[in-house]
Amino acid sequence: MAGSLSYFLVTPKYSPLEEQGGNLLPIFILTVIIPLISYAILRNLGLASSVFLAPAKERLYPLIISLGLLLIVLFRVIPNNYTAELYYYFVGLIAATAACLLALLLKVRCSLHMMGLGSLLMYLIALSIHFEINITIAISACTLICGLAATARIYLKAHNRAEIVIGFIIGFLSQLMTIKYWL
Repeated sequence: MAGSLSYFLVTPKYSPLEEQGGNLLPIFILTVIIPLISYAILRNLGLASSVFLAPAKERLYPLIISLGLLLIVLFRVIPNNYTAELYYYFVGLIAATAACLLALLLKVRCSLHMMGLGSLLMYLIALSIHFEINITIAISACTLICGLAATARIYLKAHNRAEIVIGFIIGFLSQLMTIKYWL
């Protein structure tokens, strides 16, 4: 959701309000509302003991659900009002989520918070380069939020440093690999 909102705030391309709403509302529903409902269902079914999803096995279903919802956004929402930048942002998110799912299956835990923030940071950098605009304040704020989130995850003992770095690198590199298709 943050990447989609960032795109519409940053883009110099004209997009009518209907197009923005046609993208942002379904993306909000599919990336915020449905995951919250899914978590509540998983918790009631006993498949999630807490919001931290500390045991690795509890992360499997949320990652699969997230992957499915991102695929719905990619194939159903974005084609209605096609914008290459948003399309490849979600391709990068799908690649990052799939990489985290693969890492989970290989018994390697990574920070999903840092994966998302790493993706957003690289996307903001790419948007700045693509549209040739100065959004250093947004990039700096995102970098600060990355640092604060990483510190908080370590402080809360939700992750160790390696898991934080792995998550950030997965997110950052997934967006970096999509740049050559739209930049």
